[in-house]
Amino acid sequence: MLDVEVSDPAPTGDDLVRVLATLSSPHRLRVIAALAGGRNYVSRLARELGISRALLQVHLKKLEAAGLVASQLELSEEGKAMKYYELRRFSIHLTPELILDATRTLTTEKDSER
Repeated sequence: MLDVEVSDPAPTGDDLVRVLATLSSPHRLRVIAALAGGRNYVSRLARELGISRALLQVHLKKLEAAGLVASQLELSEEGKAMKYYELRRFSIHLTPELILDATRTLTTEKDSER
């Protein structure tokens, strides 16, 4: 999970790759757009987007792992567990300099094997 805002001066290369890869999905862009209107729970969000809850949860997990959304489990008045999602604040201003700085901190497959 990304513990710092993406707008911080120097995201790591790995964080930048993770966020950009996450945003490369049209479904995930639609989820972000839907959550821009405020927090929502999974069932309602799935209906609004016209996708299954199972598919939506796959995308929400990826968005959460990238630090772009946060979730909270709450109980309804009827005692039913409901998982709410909301956007985390983020801002990405891509520049050649940002990419240059980020590439200096990229880990490679060889790095992760050590």
